[in-house]
Amino acid sequence: MSETAPVPHAPLRARAEIDLDALRANVRTLRASAPGAALMAVVKSDAYGHGAVRCARAAVEAGATWLGTATPEEALALRAAGLSGRLMCWLWPPGGPWREAIEADLDVAVSGLWALREVAEAARQAGLRARVQLKADTGLGRNGCQPEDWPELVAEALRAEAEGLVRVTGLWSHLACADEPGHPSIDAQLTRFRDMVAYAEGRGVRPEVRHIANSPATLTRPDAHFDLVRTGIAVYGISPSPELGSSADLGLRPVMRLSASLALVKHVTAGHGVSYGHHYVTPGATTLGLVPVGYADGIPRHASGSGPVLVGGKWRTVAGRVAMDQFVVDLGGDEPAAGDEVVLFGSGEGGEPTAEDWAKAAGTIAYEIVTRIGTRVPRVYVNTGE
Repeated sequence: MSETAPVPHAPLRARAEIDLDALRANVRTLRASAPGAALMAVVKSDAYGHGAVRCARAAVEAGATWLGTATPEEALALRAAGLSGRLMCWLWPPGGPWREAIEADLDVAVSGLWALREVAEAARQAGLRARVQLKADTGLGRNGCQPEDWPELVAEALRAEAEGLVRVTGLWSHLACADEPGHPSIDAQLTRFRDMVAYAEGRGVRPEVRHIANSPATLTRPDAHFDLVRTGIAVYGISPSPELGSSADLGLRPVMRLSASLALVKHVTAGHGVSYGHHYVTPGATTLGLVPVGYADGIPRHASGSGPVLVGGKWRTVAGRVAMDQFVVDLGGDEPAAGDEVVLFGSGEGGEPTAEDWAKAAGTIAYEIVTRIGTRVPRVYVNTGE
């Protein structure tokens, strides 16, 4: 997990500035959107590239009462960093590590009998009761128990609970199309979830929390809030979908600002090829600026020829191919100095592109833009409250 400490006055090739005040504000906004539910801040994949430990602490400070990760390794790393409180992880291979999770007091997701049996056996060996959340596949078609298999999973969980091996702390599911307002699958999934919850509770399951809402459902579907909402990308100030509006429309503040220092500025003649394959050739005499980040740093190669940056107050576009460690922009005759700042994306408040702009340029989603920023780019934390 990235816990990079900035070097005070040293120039950086590139930096991802993480504004923890913005993150706290986003958590408060999301809490206000679901006032009747507890809030989980999802910090999987190193907090979507922002740094899991620092972001988890800031989210808890702002009122998140749960943290969530995909993998057990992510969750155990948070425990090792001193984060206590409710912590859930949901992507488990056969073999666990179940016992480590039980001993760390994690809430573990179970989607089938094999997983329930493995976690129950690990609990028996540890002499502890495992905290288990049963996941229902209400229509997403990924993890989760199918409705026809639900009665058997519920019955097995109740037997394990009666033996003192597990405590069923939650019933949950995940929405497929919450980022598409009005999509018929949303109502269908909510109906199926209610039915599956009612079945489990009718057989004696007493969950602490029932939850299905992700970021878009938290913002747009109060009927999906139940006891807990799981907020991921919105915590980091990025709109879950253009159809829901921009970050600003949703009252969210982007947390990451990605910048680099120009490594070179040079004059070239008309007809000069730029980068691999010469997919860009200068239309006239101009200046070229070298930006020392590339796809090894997470800059999408699919944004070759289209990725936007801000240099000297002007938008420029990647000229030619994004390479592993660098790309070029045509400065149109302007002559910024080597070392001047290039802003790849940020909040947009200073006129710079946003992660959503890069997503459009690369034909992807903004989730991927921030999450893929690699470990060669130091995270520099601001507004830490320390």
